[in-house]
Amino acid sequence: MPLETKPGCAGTDEAGRGPLAGPVVAAAVILPEGFDITGLNDSKKLTEDQRAVLEERILVGAIYAIEFAWPEEIDQKNILWASIDAMARAAEKLSQVPERVYVDGNHKLRNSHLESEAVVKGDAKIAEIAAASILAKNTRDRLMRVLAKVHPGYGFEKHFGYPTPEHLEALKALGPSPIHRKTFGPVADLDQGSLF
Repeated sequence: MPLETKPGCAGTDEAGRGPLAGPVVAAAVILPEGFDITGLNDSKKLTEDQRAVLEERILVGAIYAIEFAWPEEIDQKNILWASIDAMARAAEKLSQVPERVYVDGNHKLRNSHLESEAVVKGDAKIAEIAAASILAKNTRDRLMRVLAKVHPGYGFEKHFGYPTPEHLEALKALGPSPIHRKTFGPVADLDQGSLF
């Protein structure tokens, strides 16, 4: 099914709800009239090379903003509300006020003056959300490669903080880093001495 565009509106999406470490990255995008949406799709369905080409097109031709929810916020609010609030901050940072914000998932924005609408699987339906998903994913991957150098030994540059066997072994050997999410199962279990 071809993607639908929403002129004058923004799409917002996030990357990084599932990992045990690092931030959630949220992006909001407004696509101008006539923007070439060829190839846009849910970022998870695209290769790294495809995302790189599309990201460049979005950065050059669209209005966008990016926000972060770091582990402290995630642990304080829970992953869902930290993600929603990061998407709201990204939408509010846009240099043009959107008529409406289409939010990927089944929750509208909260704590925001902007009108919003939740769209389940929106990154496969609405071009603006697909564009936001690409910016969020690429930004987070780059950031995790940087954080891998700051916090070596965990393999963040390979698994980006997701709970792979390699990551769980490193967590067991090294203990949590400052960017681990303390409320997430394996990290919380480690704090209580019962990881394996």
